[in-house]
Amino acid sequence: MRFLNRSAGRLSRYRRGPVAGLLLLLLGLGLTGGLYQAFSPAQAAKSDTQAMQVEKGRKLFLVGCSFCHGQNGQGISTIDGNQLGPSLVGVGAAAVDFQVGTGRMPMAQPGAQAPRKKVVYTQDEIDAMAAYVASLGPGPAVPAAKDYSVEGLTDAERQEAIVRGGQIFLTNCTACHNFDGAGGAMPRGGYAVNLHSVEPRYIYEALLTGPQNMPSFSNGNLSPEEKRDVIAYITSMRETPSYGGFTLGSLGPVAEGLFAWVVGIGGAVGFAVWIAAHSTRSTKKKAEVDA
Repeated sequence: MRFLNRSAGRLSRYRRGPVAGLLLLLLGLGLTGGLYQAFSPAQAAKSDTQAMQVEKGRKLFLVGCSFCHGQNGQGISTIDGNQLGPSLVGVGAAAVDFQVGTGRMPMAQPGAQAPRKKVVYTQDEIDAMAAYVASLGPGPAVPAAKDYSVEGLTDAERQEAIVRGGQIFLTNCTACHNFDGAGGAMPRGGYAVNLHSVEPRYIYEALLTGPQNMPSFSNGNLSPEEKRDVIAYITSMRETPSYGGFTLGSLGPVAEGLFAWVVGIGGAVGFAVWIAAHSTRSTKKKAEVDA
């Protein structure tokens, strides 16, 4: 017991000595420097790369977008109070990826709705502009492939996703895009686009950001899984054949009723007129022979 007390006393004196303190200091500095060397350079390099991308996007924005949206993305209004270009603060990178990635922006001139056209920028330039707009204020990010794809699901899970997506689509989307997703006309020059040719990525971004006349469905309204299910349903409609014959553009009862009146009833009336005219000529000929 006395020996243990003497050993503990010696260790205590060594710990309080200047050499022990120096060793602990060197050990702490070495450990701190090692951790900094392991983590900080990668973060710094990533931060520098992101800053360069934002700067590149700002230059592209000033050239191609600032005329309508302002040099700082604050939006511009005309003298009579109409909006030339809306504010982009808070719209997020997803809005830029959708609008520029589908060629809707830049617009040739302001209008009721921006149509899809040939893309002007490369994907790297689009990513740079999206990074710059995202730096203006927090907003929806560009979705990853796993967010809108059902590739990792089993066949049973995929069918369940399609059924759930169909219920959501019929409740929230058919009023504008009709039951088949073929689109339709809307007031004041707007229209709902045909969804059969829209990529899943842009459908997800449209649901998230609400471009033009479309309402936005945030993750609070539709969860990411529900958005994925809607996309699964829309994709399944492209692969489903038309069992009813002529689709007539899948525009619903208006087109079908018009076809029935013009072709169906119109054809029946024309056939009846032809029969009546043919019967009259036959009677006249018979009367002339008898005379």
